Amino acid sequence: MKRYPAVAGSFYSNNPTELKKQIESAFLHPLGPGSLPRVKRAKPNTSVFVVPHAGYIYSGPIASHVFYEMAELGTPDAIIILGPDHNGVGKIADVFSEGEWVTPLGELRVEKRVAVEVVRNSEIVDINEKAHLYEHSIEVQLPFIYYLYNSQIPIVPIQITLQEPETSEKVAKGIVDTINLIGISAMILASSDMVHYEPHDMVIKKDNEAIAEILKLDHIGLYDTVERKNITMCGYGPVMTALVIGKKLGLKARMLSHATSGDTSGNKSSVVGYLSVIIN
Repeated sequence: MKRYPAVAGSFYSNNPTELKKQIESAFLHPLGPGSLPRVKRAKPNTSVFVVPHAGYIYSGPIASHVFYEMAELGTPDAIIILGPDHNGVGKIADVFSEGEWVTPLGELRVEKRVAVEVVRNSEIVDINEKAHLYEHSIEVQLPFIYYLYNSQIPIVPIQITLQEPETSEKVAKGIVDTINLIGISAMILASSDMVHYEPHDMVIKKDNEAIAEILKLDHIGLYDTVERKNITMCGYGPVMTALVIGKKLGLKARMLSHATSGDTSGNKSSVVGYLSVIIN
């Protein structure tokens, strides 16, 4: 099955030449890494990332830090992408198990073997391609991935609808067990924006409370903070999953970048927070 872009032309350009310029502008932006990435060919150890998923003009510079680090680490066997379900059409957690995801730059193949093993090992992830058809949180990562690796690295898209700790623990177990069983080098992306549509200073304050738990790899602490402080972080389920994976693999978290749409657009009256983190 081919999955065609749902937000090309709105979140990012549907013109290949313009899209490449958008991606390179994100890397070169004052809030980006400041230079274009050079992909190393070495096989990296498994690493986990938190990455935003808004329109490129807003979150692209912050997201580009993640892809810059990925390029520095090397060329994995597969990239697993965890995203939330903004449309509420999924079940608990759904994987797109086979086929291709189309981007304006080219197609990315889904790694069926990894997808099927995650389903088996997690005992909670279902195969459901239709749940992914209109969700943008995974899609917006793909042009960056294609920019780095072209079509050579397969992906495993997993959408998490039920955002609570037990789901994240089971999805994380399925991913870690699969990586160990097959013996692959994987990059894992957890796609989430932070606090939504509050004044800049309030977003920074609330974001920092969630970030403190993320950097401790404390998925329960993050869940409690989101619930207790009414933090409107859309992808805390994927991020909790990333934290559990990081803890299972004995990794440590480091913040790469944190900003808001006010920093990139200039309007700080009502903004969204964006965060990039590496866990390796």
